[in-house]
Amino acid sequence: MTRISVVLLLAVMASALYLVHTQYQSRRLYTELDRALAESRRLETEHQRLQVEKRAQATPLRVERLARDKLQMRTATPAITQYVTADGAPVVAPAAPVAAGGRP
Repeated sequence: MTRISVVLLLAVMASALYLVHTQYQSRRLYTELDRALAESRRLETEHQRLQVEKRAQATPLRVERLARDKLQMRTATPAITQYVTADGAPVVAPAAPVAAGGRP
């Protein structure tokens, strides 16, 4: 009887230790999951903020203003347009006819 009692006592102790270890791992994984979800929410919020900022930066009026001011770009007109032929020689486009209202 004593041997069986010792074996059963060891089995109960091993089972108890395994239970404690499993609960510890479960709690650790749950906190890790909670941290990952919080990071996911933070990144999603930052992504949405950046999307709004991107849309604000890409408005046509702002792009046109930057093109004129920083890049010294101007609207293309037939008077300043040059076409290049296959041999590389530039060909100046003829001026567009002016309509009765004064606009091409």
